[in-house]
Amino acid sequence: MMIITGILMGLLATVLLDLWALTLSRVAGIPAPDWAMVGRWVGHLPSRVFHDSIGDAPAVASEHTLGWVFHYSVGVAYGVLLAVIMGPDWLAAPTLLPAWLFSILMLGFGWFLLQPGLGLGMAASKTPDPTKARVLGLIAHTVFGVGLWMGAMLF
Repeated sequence: MMIITGILMGLLATVLLDLWALTLSRVAGIPAPDWAMVGRWVGHLPSRVFHDSIGDAPAVASEHTLGWVFHYSVGVAYGVLLAVIMGPDWLAAPTLLPAWLFSILMLGFGWFLLQPGLGLGMAASKTPDPTKARVLGLIAHTVFGVGLWMGAMLF
């Protein structure tokens, strides 16, 4: 049951994160993540992890779909991992702080693996406005953490 709850937590948190990105895109004009480029990165993982610019790498088949599947797979994996780490006692009476802290810790994978892999530098250091990218990442992972907590509360 703990695994099922974790899967549902991760799905809900990822949907909430996507709704947040959609809202930012429509209200503030902040571009939503390009999951095709993430899919391209995933497609090249067997041969290469870090790129100068993932946009310059050859396209891979179904990269857009691959990116979305990867995005949701990571969200589900995070939900399951949190559920397993925290255990049944926390799942019976979930609190926000552990879910939020876990989500912030998981941001490290984005900052130190995914972003350098895409050619954006560590913690978005090669983007036009690294501070903005980092703050948006922190906010997005806060939204994700709230989603994990909400999922634990609901399921």
